[in-house]
Amino acid sequence: MATKTAEGAGTETGAQHDETVAETAVTEEAQAAEQPESGEETAAEPRRASGVGQGAGAVVSAALGLVSLNGGWVGTVASARAQLMGQLKTSSQAGVAQQIKAVYGDAWHATALWAGLFAVAALVVGVAVLARPAFGAPGRPQAPWIKSVAWGGVALGVIGLLLAALKYSDALLGLPSAG
Repeated sequence: MATKTAEGAGTETGAQHDETVAETAVTEEAQAAEQPESGEETAAEPRRASGVGQGAGAVVSAALGLVSLNGGWVGTVASARAQLMGQLKTSSQAGVAQQIKAVYGDAWHATALWAGLFAVAALVVGVAVLARPAFGAPGRPQAPWIKSVAWGGVALGVIGLLLAALKYSDALLGLPSAG
């Protein structure tokens, strides 16, 4: 006697059907025996680091390098504060040169100082990301994009630090002379 399977793939006899059911039951029991119970410990495979932290560090380094070039919010606030303090400290009888230095020069230096701090932070984070594989898992190579972004952050940090030093020393766009 032939029966049709649920999938409609063909027909089986009663004996063949009983054999298939028995094989399926044995296979399910074997798979259940291979899987540990919820209370049993399994031998954990060593976890492979994903590099997410290094990638995040590389992106942070590049972002800090960009902030060091354009000043950022903190530099703007520090500049405005220095400008206000300069206005409050100078009297109306002060000379023009003294007023320019107090009102604009200190603000310019505050902006340069904050840009330099962001540049140093970009350098430190970028170098840390690039040096991390030497101290972590030396046999595992670092993803190429992480190296590229970290090197970009280091380069932006160097450029930002150089520009900040030039601005702070008045070698780049110094204050106009009053006389």
